[in-house]
Amino acid sequence: MTDFATPPAAVPDDAAEHKRGFSQVLRELATSDRPRISIAAILDAFGDRAFGALLLLFALPNALPMPPGTSAVLGAPLVFIALQLMIGSKRLWLPRFITERSLKREDFQALASKIEPWVQRLERLLKPRAEVMTTFVADRLTGLACFVLSIILILPIPFGNMPPAIAISAFALGVIERDGVAIAVGWLATVASFAILGALSTVVVKGFELFAGPVMRLFGGG
Repeated sequence: MTDFATPPAAVPDDAAEHKRGFSQVLRELATSDRPRISIAAILDAFGDRAFGALLLLFALPNALPMPPGTSAVLGAPLVFIALQLMIGSKRLWLPRFITERSLKREDFQALASKIEPWVQRLERLLKPRAEVMTTFVADRLTGLACFVLSIILILPIPFGNMPPAIAISAFALGVIERDGVAIAVGWLATVASFAILGALSTVVVKGFELFAGPVMRLFGGG
């Protein structure tokens, strides 16, 4: 018996379904009468847009000021989602221990209230375009970038979670709306993330050397 739960993806009945933006679906979930909102319910709500929607849902909070440890909790599902986007899975599945996770409706509403204003602003700018960035091969490369970024995001790097989260969020918006420009922004943000993380690592190493040098000399080393 498999340990994976794959909620059936809801297939839109008509073109109007595709016009429902991420923020609208998020609001519908937050104002539903469910006592708890599970990952499985989110999968059902977004249907065939679940890849981009869940990438955005788990990445965007890390791009905003959040309590310490948030990136470790929200980053793990990102690894699973990005991996499947990378290998070209037709339907998104997540381990049961993830799909069964849920938040009290009040907590989900608080999370949605932080995300929704940002998404609403971005949705006004998004539209299907630059199709070369949304081909089958391009989607696999987008998945690869998100996979690497999600691994970086969950690492305990001081101030290192926001740049990858911003990049994944841009990719996610591009995947949801088939907007090649947003995906291009994601690639630029990816390059910037690596540059920032490289600079941070240099600062950390230098700081360690400055601290460790006198200590080593105190004990007769170096």
